[in-house]
Amino acid sequence: MAGLTDRAVLNNAAEINFKADCLNCFGLCCVALPYAKSADFAYNKNAGAPCRNLQSNFLCSIHENLRESNFRGCAVYECFGAGQKVSQVTFKGRDWRQNSDLADDMFHVFPIMQQLHEMLMYVTEALSFAENRSLHSSLKEVQSETERITFLGPDELVKINIDEHRAAVNELLLKTSKMVRSEFLPKDGKEQQVRGMEFIGAKLSGRKFRGKSFRGALLIAADLRNADLRVTDMIGADLRDADLSGANLTDSFFMTQAQVNAAIGNKQTLLPKGLEMPEHWKL
Repeated sequence: MAGLTDRAVLNNAAEINFKADCLNCFGLCCVALPYAKSADFAYNKNAGAPCRNLQSNFLCSIHENLRESNFRGCAVYECFGAGQKVSQVTFKGRDWRQNSDLADDMFHVFPIMQQLHEMLMYVTEALSFAENRSLHSSLKEVQSETERITFLGPDELVKINIDEHRAAVNELLLKTSKMVRSEFLPKDGKEQQVRGMEFIGAKLSGRKFRGKSFRGALLIAADLRNADLRVTDMIGADLRDADLSGANLTDSFFMTQAQVNAAIGNKQTLLPKGLEMPEHWKL
């Protein structure tokens, strides 16, 4: 990354595909990450152990039938493009099967890169808003720094203080959220914060939540049918089995495809620009 100008870094960030490209990844999420037998996974798997469904070409043998095969957790997972970055850039196309001495480092770096790419995606989205124009300079700086970090070598990546970097990014995202939702906030600027578990299984059909922050909220199995969720901050919200049928999420922000994939919805659900209706919503 040495010698790359800030403008070039920013252009790279804007062009990053924040979706997984499995054809250019060495199945890292299928090996590096652990999971426990549950409603989301069919069996227990330790970190560093290849999933039983991972083929020799690093592709999943049940990818088209993950939900039916009791691997719903895989169906809603998103690495935000970290898999192909680690595989093709950080480790320069050397895979963990033919280069076993790199395996541990690769599996350690992958979740770090996943966090960096997720932060980079949110920052890039934050730069698309006009309401927070006063923050754009700071956002571009943290975008440039985050992008620079993603090009570090594996030895340097594992040494970064990811929590400290996330805190700096989060401060700007919080400010952005309030600016984007400013017309819906109380005049004194003090909005009631969502408590972690208050919406699990809650009956919220038809409720009006326009301009609310659901940052980190547990909306698991919540009934949000026909709810007004416009201009809501959805960063980190857990939408597993939340029923969004007929809900209006127009202009909601910091929302990911993985969150949408984890929820229930239908053809009447209005999603933010750039997000797609999952196949299981069309049934």
